[in-house]
Amino acid sequence: MSTVRGVGLTPSSSGPPSRRSRERRAYQLVLVGGTAGVIAVVGFILAAVGVMGFGIPFIAAIVAVVCALIFRRTVSR
Repeated sequence: MSTVRGVGLTPSSSGPPSRRSRERRAYQLVLVGGTAGVIAVVGFILAAVGVMGFGIPFIAAIVAVVCALIFRRTVSR
């Protein structure tokens, strides 16, 4: 009989993340945040013209802001 171990929310290592993992996380945040920012700007322009609604650009703007905040926290360590 096999058992399944529960996955906790705490990281497996007790130390801080390595420099490489912080660099990778910062890079991914820049990519996602930048893409969300472009989607937000283009979406707001299209919504102002009347091509689409404001929902998707608003969500993309929130994602871009959250990525920027997490990026600042990641690189400030």
